[in-house]
Order: sequence, then structure tokens, then C-alpha cells
Amino acid sequence: MASVVRFFPLLCWFLIVSGKNLRSKFDDGDDATCGYQSCNPVKDGMINVHIVPHTHDDVGWIITVDQYYYERVQYILDSVIPELVNDPSKRFIYVEIAFFSRWYREQNDFMRHTVKRLVSEGRLEFILGGWCMNDEASTHYNAIIDQHTLGFEFLRQNFGKCGKPRVGWQIDPFGHSREQASIFAQFGFDSLFFGRLDYQDKDLRQNRTTMEMIWRGSPDNLGTQSDLFTGVLPNGYSPPGGFCFDIFCGDSPIVDDTRLHDVNVKQKVDDFLKAMADQAKHYSTNHLITTMGSDFEYQAAHNWYLNLDKLIKHVNARQSSGSKVNLIYSTPSCYTYHVNKAGKTYTTKEDDFFPYASRAHTFWTGYFTSRAALKGYVRRTNNFLQVIKQLDALAILEDTDNSTFNINVLAEAMGVAQHHDAVSGTEKQVVAYDYAERLANGVNEGQKVYNDAVKKLMALNGDAAVEQNFCTLLNISVCDFTQTQKVFMVTLYNPIARTGREIVRLPVSKDQTVSFKVTGPDGKGVESELIPVTPDTFRIPERYNNTAKFELVFPVDLVPLGYTTYTVTRNTAVQKPALEKKPFQPGADVVLKNEYISVAFDGKTGALKNMTNLEKKVSMDITQSFSFYNGVKGNNSQPEFQASGAYIFRPNGTSVPITMDNSYPKLTTKAYFVQGELVQEVYQQFLPWLTQTVKLYSQQRFVQFQWTVGPIPIDDNLGKEVVSVFKTSLSNKGTFYTDANGREVLKRQLNHRETWPLNNTEPVAGNFYPVNSRIYIQDEAKKVQFTVLTDRSEGGSSLRDGEVELMVHRRLLNDDSLGVGEPLNETGSDGKGLIVRGIHYVMLEPMASAAAGHRDLGERLFMPPALSLSQPTDRQSHLGAKNTWSGVREALPDNVHLLTLQQYPSAGPAPSETQPFLLRLEHFYEKGEDPVLSQPATVNIQKLFTTFDITAATELTLGGDMVLSDMNKLKWNYPHDDDEPPRKTDPILRFESEKSGKSVSDPLSITLNPMEIRTFQITIQPAA
Repeated sequence: MASVVRFFPLLCWFLIVSGKNLRSKFDDGDDATCGYQSCNPVKDGMINVHIVPHTHDDVGWIITVDQYYYERVQYILDSVIPELVNDPSKRFIYVEIAFFSRWYREQNDFMRHTVKRLVSEGRLEFILGGWCMNDEASTHYNAIIDQHTLGFEFLRQNFGKCGKPRVGWQIDPFGHSREQASIFAQFGFDSLFFGRLDYQDKDLRQNRTTMEMIWRGSPDNLGTQSDLFTGVLPNGYSPPGGFCFDIFCGDSPIVDDTRLHDVNVKQKVDDFLKAMADQAKHYSTNHLITTMGSDFEYQAAHNWYLNLDKLIKHVNARQSSGSKVNLIYSTPSCYTYHVNKAGKTYTTKEDDFFPYASRAHTFWTGYFTSRAALKGYVRRTNNFLQVIKQLDALAILEDTDNSTFNINVLAEAMGVAQHHDAVSGTEKQVVAYDYAERLANGVNEGQKVYNDAVKKLMALNGDAAVEQNFCTLLNISVCDFTQTQKVFMVTLYNPIARTGREIVRLPVSKDQTVSFKVTGPDGKGVESELIPVTPDTFRIPERYNNTAKFELVFPVDLVPLGYTTYTVTRNTAVQKPALEKKPFQPGADVVLKNEYISVAFDGKTGALKNMTNLEKKVSMDITQSFSFYNGVKGNNSQPEFQASGAYIFRPNGTSVPITMDNSYPKLTTKAYFVQGELVQEVYQQFLPWLTQTVKLYSQQRFVQFQWTVGPIPIDDNLGKEVVSVFKTSLSNKGTFYTDANGREVLKRQLNHRETWPLNNTEPVAGNFYPVNSRIYIQDEAKKVQFTVLTDRSEGGSSLRDGEVELMVHRRLLNDDSLGVGEPLNETGSDGKGLIVRGIHYVMLEPMASAAAGHRDLGERLFMPPALSLSQPTDRQSHLGAKNTWSGVREALPDNVHLLTLQQYPSAGPAPSETQPFLLRLEHFYEKGEDPVLSQPATVNIQKLFTTFDITAATELTLGGDMVLSDMNKLKWNYPHDDDEPPRKTDPILRFESEKSGKSVSDPLSITLNPMEIRTFQITIQPAA
């Protein structure tokens, strides 16, 4: 059947479209009739039902993204296009640009012009426009913006202004983030629609007719510019019951031929009118939206449209006998437009839609942690993507270097990885492997860009342009390069445009007669230490019997947005022993202490007992241990039989504690410590499969807790969900704080929801929230804050007073019957349960100064330096070699982050012959967080960078696809402060004012307010 479906469009195009001038000036958008003016007309005084034909195409889930495309998606688009060509009234929306872009690339010129015509007439409309429909719990805001920018740019290049989405369409993610709404508003979207919200919340909203609202994405910082009209779809994203007309549906088609025995048109119309009457009770205007489609539907679009035509015809025919219902083909944007025209006043929402429960005992909070290794890999890979985009721009690489292609391989892999069944961890195992392989391939391509750019920059700087090598398994102490080379260079590129300090750890081979000498870029010696590789590292099977027994540790001073190169020499003439492992002794506490922090451990057990901020004079008793929950086993037939699985977290009771004072006779070494000038560590073994190293480095204001968990045992036939628990002497009284996608922080209250009275059927799972970068508690009486930052997304809570709990790893034996069809039972390369390693970063601060610490550290964790290795040449040791270079003339202010720097096609005017760049600067503090750093910040960008000067800057919307001054969003009625005037900006800023012909003082000075991201297309000229 597939071959017939695929051939059918060719015949339709020839018969229907031949003779039309498809190469007319409409290709440039001149004749475009897209936008709200392309909507089908409605009828006043009636209930207008907006029929929205759509397909939801997961970018991987049960099968891989490629398999979905070739087995399903290509046939959907092949089938829909002729239906739209044949009937001007028909509409269709498409969402996932990862799929559409590859389909469009495969088409011939004739078909592409056909599609452009449909887009220009508003009959085929792109909704959302991202590379995928991203998850909202496990994604970082940087990756969310990037994956939408990738999709937007494809649409802009191929369809111009008519390709620009106007609506967010998050119909399938499992809970919704306030930061996502803020981002959409800054894209210029007029609305957002989603399908899933808590069943109790939905019941109340339906009863109160508040299924549509104004979601305030950043009420305390960005104000009205982040507000967004938001609607909850009535049926998730499915049709009303009985009205699925896809070839894979079991619902009866509409039979309206009176000559047949099975005529059902009257019953179908009656049923549909009843469904609309029921829906109308829950919405406040005379417009209703009805989704007609679902997962991978419309592979035979004629089946759908044939029945929808009949439905529209016969429902509208009832108007002659008094019916007040009018059906039209429509889109979410057209629905938004007509609802806006109704002029209703809407309630507002200022919190988010986490956690999501679909029914009692069914909280979708397990996926906050599911596939913890993949979540960590996605975060690290996003970091590398930003590095190569920056280097490509700073080196001004040309297309002949293939950098655009190489970067796009990684960018597209990252875009796919943000999908709500990818980084979420809710895909089949084979699909998870496919996501990881795509990222690895992208990293390999990105390393080529890194090499080309760094070589060019080194040559320009007078350094030797040598080949850079990479070690991607440093987190498990594996690097053949550092273990075998007698002399090697270590280069660190800092993607943050401020100075910094990093501690480097490299696995090395050492015997009794070997030591190492580290030399800085200035030729002077750098202090270093050797530390034994921890026992838990040796049990990781992915090391493949690597023999490195020690790690070389030394500090590196980072230059802003630039590289620094250090030299390591194996010295056989001088012996320097490695730091010695020391056993704990009963009665003598072990204290790790640097200039800022002191942490004490019980001398008998090795367990944490106290933490002190020496700089701020704050101290408290604190313990840290692990626990695990046994996942409920069930058949999922009823809420009380719901099992814990990839999506659902449902423990069968309270957690089972695992503490250092438990007696496990099989353990040979429970704890030891090492103490040096640079690094101090306490190694803790809780169980044979659960270990941790607590690390304190010199000049750092935080403590690292590196946990290694797995293989989680299942020999008792019980799945387990492991949590790290910090118990403090603070009293937070059920209140804690978590971040939203790495940006703004939201207040959480135990067993409480802001917008409805909660009946919490799961006291543990119902209090877990996504922790993308940080979680903290505060003691108002003591004015103290305890913060834990994460290196990946995890689920977290504060279930008891003074505690912070973070889930780090899950292994389960039951499927939760939500589609994935297999238990979350990951295995490693040895076939046993997967071992996962991660880090928690712990800070203790006075509340007044805590934000400065966790904001700065959060930025550095999300953008750590990229490390590469090379063999030295004579030039590196030459006096003329600098071995350090910065891409900025002056460091950015402490509250400003360079979010994006990349070579980028023109989205606005391009008054220069050079390729325009995309530049995003962000203020990453909230209002009131810090007396100094929460103030507005100003940056002059004209001569900010060292390799080029900026000659003009055009401000764009956050997605980079529209000039900001052209944005004209719909206005809504809702209660809000009116003291937030819109920010005024010239569409084009130039060093020389073209309006007056005179030099303007600081025309390229950019002011950023708290939590503001400003996006510019910049034109450049190489620096003199």
C-alpha cells in the first residue's frame, strides 16, 4: 500500500497544478497571503468549531528517528500535499522540522514550489517550528533556544515570512515549564497550546471555565514581554471519541449515502454536536478547537479529509434547522486570532505545570531522572556545541573548511536529543543507543571544527598550529594520550567571556621513579599533585582494563573566551610520590579545609557530619547518605496497580537508607582520605555498587560529591530508584526552590499546588520536581541557604524538614504501560546493570549572598572549558610563543553571559559583504537576588571581540528569525501591572549613524536587565 500512496501525489500534481506559474514572485513572499488573513471565514453568532488536521510525529521513541521517517513520516507528507492542492479550504499543520527538512530536501523542484505555494497561502502552516517538540523537564534553556533556532532558520530560508511559526504546540510533553512559556513569548509567539495537565487541575479548570489563560513566564523579571496566551486542548491532542478517521483507527467512517444500509450520518452528526456542546461548557468564547489527528496519522490523508468534508457538510447543514454550530478547516493560529478578537478577559498563572499526574497514583516524575547517563551526555555535548560555534565565529572559518556542515551534524543531533522521548529517558533502549550514537558522531564532526579554528587562531597568535587530540572518557580516568606521551600540551578553551580557574585531572601512568612537571603558558612551573584513582573507577566496565592508577592534578587560569596551553613533562630524574591514602581512625574526625570551606567527617565511619563556610562564617551540622525506593510492581490496569517505570515514579513505601555506619561485612575498604595542597578527598563505599568521593579543591567555594551508582542489584526481583539525601540542621518548613530549565527559580511547597487544592495520592512522587541545575532550601530564622547544583537534570524534593533529596539513578523491572513497552533496565558493556557517575556541587551561604555563588557556579558548570591535547613542537618552547589567547578585548561583566556566538545567515538586513553572525547576550541574575549583580548591565559590543569589529547590529527576536521591531503580537485582556513600558530599540544600530551622518556616542552599547536575553544579527569586519 505504501508504494501506491507514494505514487498518488505525482499524478495529482500533474493533473491539478500543471500550467500554474509556480515560479512567480510569490517565492520571495511578495504575493503571500499567509498569516491571519489566510484563515477561513467564521460566522458571527455561532459556535465556530476550528477543525485542525494534524499529525504528531515523535522524533524517535519506539523506533529510531530514521525508521519513523522512512516507515511513516514521508508517506504522511506525500499524502497530505495533494489533498491541500485539490481544495483551497483545507488546512494542515506540521511541527517537527527534523522530519520536514529531510522530506523537503528529497523533493524535486516542482514539488518544492508546490509546497511553497501552499505555505504562502496559509494552507500548510508550520506550528512550533523547532527541530523537535522538546521535553520541558530535562532540557536546558540554551538547548531549547538552539533547537528552535535551527528549525526557524530552515523555515526562514525556504519559506520566508510565511514559514515563521506564530504558535507554540507542546501537545505531548509530560508537564510544562514556565521558562518554556517565557521563551515562546520572546520568540514572538501569540499563543501556546498543550495537551497534558494534572487531572485534578483539569477538572477544576473545566468547572471554572479557565482552560485558557495568560501564562506569565517571568512575572518578576521580564514582566509582560514574557506573557503568553495559553490553552489546554480538550482531548489531549486526539479527536473527540468516535471521530478518528485514520486508516489505523477503529472508528466508523461517516456513511451518508441513503442508498446504503449502514447510513450513520445522522448519528455521527448528533454525536459530534453533543461533544461540542460538552466542550463549549469549559471554554469562554464562541470558538472551539478540535484536533483531528494523532501519532503518525495521515499516512493516507484522503481517508481523513473525505470524512472531515462530510462532517463539515452535514453539521453545517443543520444550521438551516436552527443549529448554531459552524465547522471550518482551521489551524491553531487562526483559532488564536479569532479568540483574541472575542475580547474576553483571562485569568493568569504564574507557576508551572509540574509535577503532572494523569490519574491517582500516577505521577510522571520518574522521567526527571530516567537514563541518567544519557542526560549527562546531552548536557556535556551541548557545551561542546557552543564551543565549536564560538570558535568557528572567532576564527571566521570559511565554507571551504566545511565547518557549517560539521557544526550542523552536531546541532541536528542535539536538536533531536531534546525531543520529549529522548533526553527525557522515555524511549526504548535501542532508540537511546541511536540518540547517543548521533551525539557521538556529531562530536566527532565538531572536533574537526575545533581543530581548524584553534589551528588558525594559534597561527594568528604566533603559536604553533598543532593537531589537537581529545579524550572523551576523562570522567572515568581514561586517556591513552596522557598515559603514553612523555611530553604533551594541554589546551583549555574557555567558552565564558570572563576569567576563571579550573582544576585539571588527567590519568597518567606512573612507577616508583617517575614524577611530572607542569609548565604554564608563561614558562613558569605550576604546582601539581598525583592522586590515586579511586577503587570505584576500576569497577566501571567501559574502562576496558585501562591501567591508569593515578591522576595528575593541577590548576589552570582561564582567559576570557580564549585558550590557554600548559605543558606536562614526565620527569624521570625527580621522584615525587603520589598523595597517600589514609585510613579513618575512630575518635579522630577528618577535616577537609581550604581558604573558604571546611567539611568534617566522622573518624569512625567516614560519614559527613559538618560543613562550614569560613569566608562567610556560616556553619551547620549536615549528613549525606543514600537511600533507595523499591518501585511498585503492578499491571497498571487501575490507579492502585500503577507500576513504577520510565515515566512514572511510584515507590512501594518509604526509602531504604544506606548509610556509612551500616555494617556490610563484604566491604574491604569502606572509607579513606587523601590530603594535598591542591586537592583533598574522602572516598566512601556505602555498598559494593554504591560509592562516592567527596572532593575539595583549593580556592573553590563549593564541595563536590562525585557519586558512582550501579549496577543496581535486582536479584531480589525488585526495581530500585536511588536517591542522595542531604540532612541539614536548617528548618525550611516544607518550602524549597528548584530552577526552571537552568534559568529562573521557582518556589515549591510540600503537598501544595498554587492553583488547586491538591489531593496527593503519592506523598513521595507527588512532591518531586525537575531539577535542571539547582535545588536549595532556606532557613528564614538563621538566614542561611543550602544549595545543591547538578551536572545533569534530576528529580528532587525536600520531603522532610532540613533535607534535600535528589534521585540519581533508576533501574526497574516493570513497564508502566505508557507506550514505551519495556522496563527501564539499562545495562552496561558487560551486560550487567549500567553504572552511572555524576557530581553534586554543594554550597552553604548566607541567604543575602547565596545567589552570587550559585548563579556563577551554575554558569560555569553548564559551560566548562573544552580540553584538548597535543604533542609539543620547538615553537611552543620558543620565547615568542604566547600559548594563551583571548577572543575578547575586555571581559564581560560578572552578571552577563555570552549565550550565542555563531556564523549565521541573514535574518534581517545584511548591509555588509561579510557573513553576518548571530550574537546573544544574557543577564543571568534575577531581580533582587544580589544588591550589585541584579542591577542592569551595559556592554559595548563594537570592539568586544579581538578578531573582528562589529559594524552594525540588528536586534532580532529570541529565535533569530525576525527583526525585533517587526514583532507585532496580539494584545490580550488580563490583570497585570501597567508600569512596564516596552523596551525601545532601533531596528539597526550602527557605529556611524546613517540618519544624521554624525558619529554617535556608544551606539553599540547594549543594556541588559535582569533575566533578559538580547539577540542580534551582527555584521563584522576583520580587526585591523
